[in-house]
Amino acid sequence: MGDLVSITPAEQDALARLEERERPVRRGAAIQRENDRVGELFILRKGVMMTSMLLDDGSRQILRFLFPGDMMGLSSLAYREAPETITALSDSIVCPFDRSTLSGILAAHPRLGALMMVYSQIERAALTDRLAALGRTSAKARVAAVLIEMRNRLRMLDKSINATFTLGLTQEEIGDATGLTAVHVNRMLRQIEEDGLIARANGHITFTNERALMRAANYVDRYEGLDLSWLPAAR
Repeated sequence: MGDLVSITPAEQDALARLEERERPVRRGAAIQRENDRVGELFILRKGVMMTSMLLDDGSRQILRFLFPGDMMGLSSLAYREAPETITALSDSIVCPFDRSTLSGILAAHPRLGALMMVYSQIERAALTDRLAALGRTSAKARVAAVLIEMRNRLRMLDKSINATFTLGLTQEEIGDATGLTAVHVNRMLRQIEEDGLIARANGHITFTNERALMRAANYVDRYEGLDLSWLPAAR
C-alpha cells in the first residue's frame, strides 16, 4: 500500500497486527482449498503463491500469482466456503489472521479499507484481461503476458530488477494459467525466443525487445493509470 500512498504510523501499526503470527508453507502445500469452510485470511510475507480452481475435467485453472505483501483469501469474505484454492509455488511464509482482526482495522482506519478495495479492483481488472486473453488471443500472446506479469510484480518488490529475472514457474504452471498444455507452452517460449523478444539461460528470462514483447502480449499494466483522489483522509 505504501507504493500508492504515504501510510501513517497509526496505519502501519494497524497493518502490523495482521502479521503478528507466522506460518511456514512448503512448496506445493495448500493453505486453503476450494469449498473448504472459510477460516483465516493471510498476508504473504515470503515466497510466491497462487490461487486456482479445479475444473470438471480434473484440470486446474490458475487465477492469480501472489507475491510478498499480498493479502490472500479476501474473496472468501463473502462466503462460508472458499471459492478458490491457495497453494505455495515456492517455500513461503504466510501470516494468518482472523476476520475479526480485519473488521476492527477497517472500522478504525477507513482509508485502509478503501485501499484494499483499490487492490481488489486492480485484481478484478487483471482477471478480466486474462479471461479475454483465454478466449480471444493467441497462445503466444498468453505466454508473453505471463512473462511480463511475473517480471512486473517481482520488480515491485525489487527495484533492481530490470530486463532479467528468475521466472520461478514450471511450464505446466504457465500452462494452467494460460489454458495451454506444457508442450504448447514450451513451443511458445521457443517461438518468443526465436522472434528475438526474450533470451533464456539457467532459469533466467531476459527481455531483449520489451516493446515488441508488450505488443505481442497485448499487455496492460493494471497498476498504472490509477486515480486515488477520492480516498478518504487518514485518521
